[in-house]
Amino acid sequence: MARYNGPACRICRRHNEKLMLKGAKCFSPKCPVVRRHSPPGQHGTARRKVSEYSLLLKEKQKARHVYGVLERQFRRHYAEAERRPGLSGENLLQILEMRLDNVVYRLGFADSRRQSRQLVLHGHIMLNGRVTNIASCAVKPGDVIGWREGSSKTAPYQIAAKEVESKVIPSWLSLDIGTLTGRVVSAPTRGEIDSTIDERLIVAYYSR
Repeated sequence: MARYNGPACRICRRHNEKLMLKGAKCFSPKCPVVRRHSPPGQHGTARRKVSEYSLLLKEKQKARHVYGVLERQFRRHYAEAERRPGLSGENLLQILEMRLDNVVYRLGFADSRRQSRQLVLHGHIMLNGRVTNIASCAVKPGDVIGWREGSSKTAPYQIAAKEVESKVIPSWLSLDIGTLTGRVVSAPTRGEIDSTIDERLIVAYYSR
């Protein structure tokens, strides 16, 4: 399936905020959002008229880029969110947060969601004791996420073991630092999701 492989920093500049797509680089002075405040392209400094549709579309695209989800996948996630009881916007963020690649990132096993997706695709991550290479796999409360035994000698594992103590783990997850094994304690609520995404605009986009 096709996936965007272009410069991630270009996306952050387009939205004029850090979407944390490059891990450690986002915290360094080299971050293009800090160095260049204009959108990408030769017309980036021009004043643009922003319509209501543009605002809704931009928020939907931002959510897609933050979680690394393609358009067709995103539509499926939104359809599932509408079927669930409660607010569709909050349900959507919960579904996105409980993707396996996002949980691997939230546990501090990777610096970015792009890197965590790569770890899953390459078979380094185990879900409930079994290796899975499906990054979009939905986890549920009680699931255990850890590293494959043979991956303990790899560079990503060594980096994660060294830096995991400095990472902030969300309250809906628990982590055993000694074994680098995480557990899903509960489904995240909106207050436990530290995201700048305005899910109400996404709902308005699909409700047009």
